[in-house]
Amino acid sequence: MSVSCFSPGHTMSLSYYQKLHQHYDSSYRNRDLRTTMSQYQQEKKSSAIYTHGSRNLLASEEGITASKQSAVSKQSTVSKQSAVSKQSAVSKQSAVSKQSAVSKQSSASKQSSVSKQSTSTLHQEETFEKKSRKVAIREKAERLSLTKTLEETEAFHRKLNEDHLLHAPEFVIKPRSHTVWEKENVKLHCSVSGWPEPRVTWYKNQVPINVHANPGKYIIESRYGMHTLEINACDFEDTAQYRASAMNVKGELSAYASVVVKRYKGEFDETRFHAGVSTLPLSCKFKNIFFEIHFDDKFDVSFGREGETMSLGCRVVITPEIKHFQPEIQWYRNGAPVSPSKWVQTLWSGDRATLTFSHLNKEDEGLYTIRVRMGEYYEQYSAYVFVRDADAEIEGAPASPLDVVCLDANKDYIIISWKQPAVDGGSPILGYFIDKLVGTDSWSQCNDTPVKFARFPVTGLIEGRSYIFRVRAVNKNGIGLPSRVSEPVAALDPAEKARLKSRPSAPWTGQIIVTEEEPTEGIVPGPPTDLSVTEATRSYVVLSWKPPGQRGHEGILYFVEKCDAGTENWQRVNTELPVKSPRFALFDLAEGKSYRFRVRCSNSAGVGEPSEATEVTVVGDKLDIPKPPGKIIPSRNTDTSVIVSWEESKDAKELVGYYIEASVVGSGKWEPCNNNPVKGPRFTCHGLATGQSYIFRVRAVNAAGLSEYSQDSEAIEVKAAIAAPSPPCDITCLESFRDSMVLGWKQPDKTGGAEITGYYVNYREVIDGVPGRWREANIKAVSDEAYKISNLKENMVYQFQVAAMNIAGLGEPSAVSQCFKCEEWTIAVPGPPHNVKYSEVRKTSLVLQWKPPIHSGRTPVTGYFVDLKEANAKDDQWRGLNKAAIKNTYLRVQGLKEGVSYVLRVRAVNQAGVGKPSDLAGPVVAETRPGTKEVVVNVDDDGVISLNFECDQMAPNSQFNWSKDYVSTEDSPRLEVESKGNKTKMTFKDLGTEDLGIYSCDVTDTDGIGSSYLIDEEELKRLLALSQEHKFPTVPIKSELAVEILEKGQVRFWMQAEKLSGNTKVSYIFNDKEIFEGPKYKMHIDRNTGIIEMFMEKLQDEDEGTYTFQLQDGKATGHSTLVLIGDVYKKLQKEAEFQRQEWIRKQGPHFAEYLSWEVTGECNVLLKCKVANIKKETHIVWYKDEREISVDEKHDFKDGICTLLITEFSKKDAGIYEVILKDDRGKDKSRLKLVDEELMTEVCKTIALSATDLKIQSTAEGIRLYSSVTYYLDDLKVNWFHNGTPVKYTDRVKSGVTGEQIWLQINEPTPNDKGKYVMELFDGKTGHRKTVDLSGQEMPMLADRARVVGGLPDVVTIQEGKALNLTCIVWGDPTPEVSWLKNEKPLVPDDHCSVKFEAGKTAYFTVSGVSTADSGKYGLVVKNKYGSEISDFTISVFIPEEEARKATEQAQKGNKKANYTPRSCTRLGYAKGSLVKKLGMVKISPTDREKLHGSLPSGWIPQASTACLWGPNLQHHMV
Repeated sequence: MSVSCFSPGHTMSLSYYQKLHQHYDSSYRNRDLRTTMSQYQQEKKSSAIYTHGSRNLLASEEGITASKQSAVSKQSTVSKQSAVSKQSAVSKQSAVSKQSAVSKQSSASKQSSVSKQSTSTLHQEETFEKKSRKVAIREKAERLSLTKTLEETEAFHRKLNEDHLLHAPEFVIKPRSHTVWEKENVKLHCSVSGWPEPRVTWYKNQVPINVHANPGKYIIESRYGMHTLEINACDFEDTAQYRASAMNVKGELSAYASVVVKRYKGEFDETRFHAGVSTLPLSCKFKNIFFEIHFDDKFDVSFGREGETMSLGCRVVITPEIKHFQPEIQWYRNGAPVSPSKWVQTLWSGDRATLTFSHLNKEDEGLYTIRVRMGEYYEQYSAYVFVRDADAEIEGAPASPLDVVCLDANKDYIIISWKQPAVDGGSPILGYFIDKLVGTDSWSQCNDTPVKFARFPVTGLIEGRSYIFRVRAVNKNGIGLPSRVSEPVAALDPAEKARLKSRPSAPWTGQIIVTEEEPTEGIVPGPPTDLSVTEATRSYVVLSWKPPGQRGHEGILYFVEKCDAGTENWQRVNTELPVKSPRFALFDLAEGKSYRFRVRCSNSAGVGEPSEATEVTVVGDKLDIPKPPGKIIPSRNTDTSVIVSWEESKDAKELVGYYIEASVVGSGKWEPCNNNPVKGPRFTCHGLATGQSYIFRVRAVNAAGLSEYSQDSEAIEVKAAIAAPSPPCDITCLESFRDSMVLGWKQPDKTGGAEITGYYVNYREVIDGVPGRWREANIKAVSDEAYKISNLKENMVYQFQVAAMNIAGLGEPSAVSQCFKCEEWTIAVPGPPHNVKYSEVRKTSLVLQWKPPIHSGRTPVTGYFVDLKEANAKDDQWRGLNKAAIKNTYLRVQGLKEGVSYVLRVRAVNQAGVGKPSDLAGPVVAETRPGTKEVVVNVDDDGVISLNFECDQMAPNSQFNWSKDYVSTEDSPRLEVESKGNKTKMTFKDLGTEDLGIYSCDVTDTDGIGSSYLIDEEELKRLLALSQEHKFPTVPIKSELAVEILEKGQVRFWMQAEKLSGNTKVSYIFNDKEIFEGPKYKMHIDRNTGIIEMFMEKLQDEDEGTYTFQLQDGKATGHSTLVLIGDVYKKLQKEAEFQRQEWIRKQGPHFAEYLSWEVTGECNVLLKCKVANIKKETHIVWYKDEREISVDEKHDFKDGICTLLITEFSKKDAGIYEVILKDDRGKDKSRLKLVDEELMTEVCKTIALSATDLKIQSTAEGIRLYSSVTYYLDDLKVNWFHNGTPVKYTDRVKSGVTGEQIWLQINEPTPNDKGKYVMELFDGKTGHRKTVDLSGQEMPMLADRARVVGGLPDVVTIQEGKALNLTCIVWGDPTPEVSWLKNEKPLVPDDHCSVKFEAGKTAYFTVSGVSTADSGKYGLVVKNKYGSEISDFTISVFIPEEEARKATEQAQKGNKKANYTPRSCTRLGYAKGSLVKKLGMVKISPTDREKLHGSLPSGWIPQASTACLWGPNLQHHMV
């Protein structure tokens, strides 16, 4: 059973509304028919009679069928026109049948023409209803004529391509050269064969001819292979070489012809040559109304970047303006219409057309054209849009690919293609990743490894689903940005797409017809046919075949099999997933291996027989990378663009286009000129810097990749192409004679980019105000802006015009001058100066220049006056600028007001008077324009002196003109001028006194831009001195050659220059011989600091001599010398050796500061040193006079300071002290000699400074003056003075030292003892004094002071257990207080020890039953208001048995030597007597001391005083 759906609209029957109203709306037509007719209307407006090339437009059968049904419906409506309708139908069918026959033999372009004609007849049938029979017959005849034309066209095409093969262009008839007269027309003809039909382009002097740029000048026609170029009204500029270039896909061929235009010398009627030439402006005719179309505010060449927005627009002016009528606006890119999309939008606002890019892509790059159509004619304007790559997210990653499109799609795969980017990020592109997007989900990558070929079949798709694709390029630096996404593509077979597209669009009526069919038995399908490999790359192979003829009524599936070449081992490729489409892409094939393929069909009945196997296919890219283009030729275009042409790549297949790159000469950096490949051998590179020189290179691209770069082109400077100059102006009569006149004029504002080579003057007679015809005044061009025209008629009135010429040709003539009468001038004064011009315009000054008058009067010109006034001032406000006439033909005008506009004039003077003023110069505004620059003098490294000028405001055709004293220096042999871009330089070959003057540079085609420079005698001297310095330069030396000793004993020779360039060379000279780097010498140069160094490990005897460093930096030289001879060298050598030893020493433990001494505040001598580079295992040993001083203390090197303290220093302690540091790394020592005089002086000075003030003490005998010191030495001299005189010592007056007390004893004082007493302590250099004054009141008080008169012994020795009773007498008034001490502490009386004081005079001390605990030092203290006194005594308690034992041991020892153990001693020094008592040591007499001196152990120092403490008497201290 099958189901079918029908719609009333499908039969094209007329609705009720259409039957009643003949003016029914076209919206009731079938949708397919409306679409076909709409396309036809658009194509009719834009297409010509002939379409060159091939376009695959197939005639739509649905449209023809719908047209027939429409004709039937109209017959039922209008019966009177039935015959006409039948004829129309027959005619239409006949045309279709003829077209079908032709289409079998012709290309797709012929089918396009037939389709258009068929559609046209359908449209015209609908209009027959209201037409008369006469009109219908006429239109039928026109259609028959058109059909005949089509048949002729088809026959012509068949003749061109009889063998159905491609043919390169070939000229059957070449154009021939012509020689014609001016104002005549000429035609160039040629005939070309080839297939596809070649496209012919005409060139004039290698420049394409643009018929729209010169309306009416050129007419280009092509018909049936005959091509014509017609040149109307030939003039001198049309003399050129013309080229016809024929090109198709097989190549290009050119033919040349020359046209020579001769000038007519005789009398002729000029209007005769203008007959038939249209002088109407470019316009279009619409309903007998002529419209002129102009573009204002046009978009220029534009540059954008991917992702940015951009708008192109221009204002369209159409005259006359007609309300309610809008022109047809169409935008094109590279000749293809631009349709609005999500990427681009168009807008027409009534007078302005805009094309807006919402998101620029490289696909948007190209030549954009706006075409405005009015009726049957149009006007258009074009400009190029460049799109640069967006900034890469990963530095060095390649740019994004472009033009991602679908080449083929079916149920199983979609083949995607793209174009490679121009920028690879600096490293070659490794391949591409293809991403797909389904719906709005995230992107998924289609290939695991990059593919290099720019086509790839994407598999694994779901049938019927729509996909969007994008491509990303990858190189070693990373993956670049993705391309613009493709249009959505459905995974469907083409037949299925066509079926879905052809479904009727009319609404469904719900009418369903149900039929029943008998089921058929399944048939095993036959083998597929026409199996072939349609594409083979290294990544994949694509197979294509036709379904089998025997297949039954059900669908079939396909299985693909492969086998290695030379075998029959067939393997099924798609076992799990059968193929639904008659095409399939195979992957995972071994590159370089050969395979064969075959296909089987399958359905429910089974698997059929295999197809015939393909030929052997080698897996690899069949498409080769194109060869590089050749002959890169750049040519000038504008001041920012260059036209680059090249020879196309030979034998290139499937060529996509070309990429062009540009590089500034010398930079080495290449930039792309286009990011979208261009087709054809020519491209205009925009966005270049004016005045810069560029080189270019080109490479071709196809799907296989990019070719190698072509050879670099020759360098070309970017500047505007040369054009003819503009007309001269301000023609004036400078002098008149009876039959001749002298004319003057100003040069053109625009020189056309080339120097003006001359002028041509024309003149004509004017009779009664009616001008005659023009005549030539000169056959040969004149170079000056003045010319004498001879052979004129006296008293005749003439008019003149002047035209300028350069190498590009003759420019337009000037405006016609005023009338001048040819008559003899008899005036005595000179004529007006001419060619007055201004330059060097500044805010307060300018320079005015002129040329002398042609007519000097009766006597020679003696000078000139210059006048000035404001531009708007009246003529009576002219003021002279110079009171006396000047002889120069220039003047610097000073004192202008900034911003004010002025005009100037010049008058010449001779003996007869002042002549007529010149033409006005100006108006000119006094201002310094932004960017104004001055002439700068420069002296280069070779001493060459030059003047340099730069201008940033040059016009495209501006030039620099140098002058000296405002006279051109063009032919001066002493100067050389070089100009490049916006910079110019004038070089002096040999500057001297004859070159003094003002040098100026003017810029043509500008409003007075220029500058000058004065070289006077003073400036000349300065420049010559600077030139001499640059010719023979010296390298400036900052520091002369010096030598220094480094830490390891190395010797460093060094010097420093002010600066060193990268080219500086240094030579090292020793005794006139160059030395080089090696084992002995090491050289180093620091170019940043200018320091030059040479190092030597050590100095030997043979290294004595002279050292020189020679510098050379280009031409600059310099040197510095150091002499090391004699004592200077020996001292340096000794110092180097010392430093070397010092470095070796410091590798182990060493002394950072050697041994030194100082006297402490306690009057001790401290030896100290500072150590470094020590560790735990480092030992320190002290010596005196080579005898070790042993210590028990372990040294702490925490702060690195080591000290040895000698207490109570004396002369005997003087000697040589040495300290040694040592460990496993080595040792170091330090020696110090303690000298008697110097050290003892310092010790005595410290002792003297420690003395206390003098004190007074009463004694039993009298008065004692005393002072205490830290300790006393015999070297300290003590002197006493009384009232300024030395004290004379007697039995009554004595001086002495007791312990640390220095005293003067005065017994039984008398009044003569009153006065001032001075104690002087002399340290050997300086005396230190202490003073006390004994007044008269103190003397009686001293007699009454408390004191112990007598009775106490010094030492009491008593046996243990005995009783001790001591009695003493005490004196004092008032009665003194008495107290007792034991071991310097107050004694507390008890039953064991009792004290008593009776009658104020007697003191008692009693100890009952003494014991060893009572041994010690005791003291009696007496005190009253006049003084106090202490009397000491010692109690020694002994045990008889102990004494006997000690005596026995002493006898056993006999005369054995004392055994000293210094190791147990930590101090070796001097102890006070109290300490001796406290420690229980033994006092030794001086006699016994001398006996024992020779037997002292090492490090022990003998004591000089009577009391010596053996053992701990030398202190060692480590900080």
